[in-house]
Amino acid sequence: MNNVFVYCEIEGTTVAEVSQELLTKGRKLASELGVELHAVVAGDGIKGKVEDQILPYGVDKLFVFDGKGLFPYTSAPHTDILVNLFKEEKPQICLMGATVIGRDLGPRVSSSLTSGLTADCTQLEIGDYDDVKTGKHYENLLYQIRPAFGGNIVATIVNPDHRPQMATVRSGVMQKALYEGQARGEVVTPDVDKYVDAASYVVKVLDRQVEQAKHNLKGASIVVAGGYGVGSKEGFDMLFQLAKELHGEVGASRAAVDAGWVDHDRQVGQTGVTVHPKVYIACGISGQIQHIAGMQDAGIIISINNDPDAPINKIADYVIVGTVEETVSKLIKYYKQNSK
Repeated sequence: MNNVFVYCEIEGTTVAEVSQELLTKGRKLASELGVELHAVVAGDGIKGKVEDQILPYGVDKLFVFDGKGLFPYTSAPHTDILVNLFKEEKPQICLMGATVIGRDLGPRVSSSLTSGLTADCTQLEIGDYDDVKTGKHYENLLYQIRPAFGGNIVATIVNPDHRPQMATVRSGVMQKALYEGQARGEVVTPDVDKYVDAASYVVKVLDRQVEQAKHNLKGASIVVAGGYGVGSKEGFDMLFQLAKELHGEVGASRAAVDAGWVDHDRQVGQTGVTVHPKVYIACGISGQIQHIAGMQDAGIIISINNDPDAPINKIADYVIVGTVEETVSKLIKYYKQNSK
């Protein structure tokens, strides 16, 4: 009772990376609260095929719902499973990925349980809260932290009275790591029919296509990212040249994406991809909170900007004051000469 739950998303019999990242974070939260980490996964033909992808992250109890109609994902059966399971288990926290599925499932579950949900969190912490109006003191609440008001502030959201406290997190925001401690690792396979109403299977998936990612921005060790200061789509051609020389990937700020200079799937930040490269080269990026949330954990941050007071310079390890065109062209020339 009152444990931490993570909903594990799957593709066939493969557990999503974002779910493993959340299991790692969930384990830390559960340990801090002195409770267990539980996980739930639902699919068709998954029994015996997903446990090894979930249990090593410190899961004390794994609920495996295996049945026809649970894959491909449809809203109603998965909502039934979580709502009815949570009514039994009464978790205090539930985490899920801010994916297409998580964005659909999370609000349905939270609405059915009259619970709150915070989307696109960038940090999750445990802390206390004093309600000024009522004078009540709450201990060990989930701090659900995310940029708000267009990224102008960072908001900390709490849910004092309703359970579970629910949050969604984008892929890459948390870093996954196998658990080095001891966890119970219990696996249970509940009877799906006891949790899912037969009418919930009325929606059938007739055709389904999954498009693979065109690039590996999230896994790149070097990211060359451009902002509105790059100036044009042609300016990004130079960033692609530099990325090629460095064997890296090209990212972008939202302003550059909105300008149509680069594809949306290269956007780094709160509404894009979160990256953890060894080196992040920010070219003409001012550094709004939403963008910084997606790259602040890079090993080394290099800022190229003609504005010495650009906000991103405050978190950069190295700052090059100058135009993107002049600086990047010199970098390309240098790396070409020294890579032979």
